[in-house]
Amino acid sequence: MGNMDGKTVEELSTTECHQWYKKFMTECPSGQLTLYEFKQFFGLKNLSPAANKYVEQMFETFDFNKDGYIDFMEYVAALSLVLKGKVEQKLRWYFKLYDVDGNGCIDRGELLNIFKAIRAINRCKETMTAEEFTDMVFDKIDINGDGELSLEEFMEGVQKDEMLLDILTRSLDLTHIVRLIQNDGKNPHESEQEAEAA
Repeated sequence: MGNMDGKTVEELSTTECHQWYKKFMTECPSGQLTLYEFKQFFGLKNLSPAANKYVEQMFETFDFNKDGYIDFMEYVAALSLVLKGKVEQKLRWYFKLYDVDGNGCIDRGELLNIFKAIRAINRCKETMTAEEFTDMVFDKIDINGDGELSLEEFMEGVQKDEMLLDILTRSLDLTHIVRLIQNDGKNPHESEQEAEAA
């Protein structure tokens, strides 16, 4: 079972848990989600190599026990963390996600590549380019100027800067995924359009 960094199953509403379980078991009857199924589950197709790398990194951060699968408890923990976790919990997870090579620091290249991939998947409506965002992050929070962000620099810097926190939070907003789960895989806007056409 995965380590639950977000809310526990008990803290979720019964309805949420039921919806998440139904979606999970429909898409993954074995109870263990592989990377391929993870991509199918969230409708991630025809990804660029950078976006694909990001999805693989996200999968690995959600696979808390590192067995190559995401089980239902890890799935709930991951969604709870991303959707309902406290700012500090989310920032730790963002850092882990951005630290692609796992060396304990984020360099410019890692941040730039991940941010580009996030934008490709989430279709963010940011006016700032990924390069400008990366430069801004390092200008604002790379205290010692070594071109790398430690966990401490990242946590402290982002929490002190509302604009950075807001951009990071928006870029990793997964509420559209929750809406798909709640609507049995259908886009809620499509359901409204179908109802109007009938």
